[in-house]
Amino acid sequence: MAHYAFLDENNIVTQVIVGRNENEVVQGISDWETHYANFRGQPCIRTSYNNNIRKQFAQPGFYYDSIRDEFVSLKPYDSWILDANNDWKAPVDKPAIETGEYRWDEATLSWILFYNL
Repeated sequence: MAHYAFLDENNIVTQVIVGRNENEVVQGISDWETHYANFRGQPCIRTSYNNNIRKQFAQPGFYYDSIRDEFVSLKPYDSWILDANNDWKAPVDKPAIETGEYRWDEATLSWILFYNL
């Protein structure tokens, strides 16, 4: 079983479906991305739960970067920017601490200690 993401005209994922495996041939059909795209009239790109293709499993709202052939997750906060690896990064580095957990506070643009072990 494989998963496929449908894209709108801006390369935003609109839906993810379960479909045929890439190596399955059914009634002469072997290119499932093309088949699903033609059937739906919408671009279709394979995605993977194991994150072994296209960086991460697509979800509705994700962006498909066709140049890098990978899915980019939703922007978690307005202040965050994409780094060179297409990962969202806070404008301030997260403190390194092994005895607690920090959470981002968008109002103050800073990391707040959420809990301390």
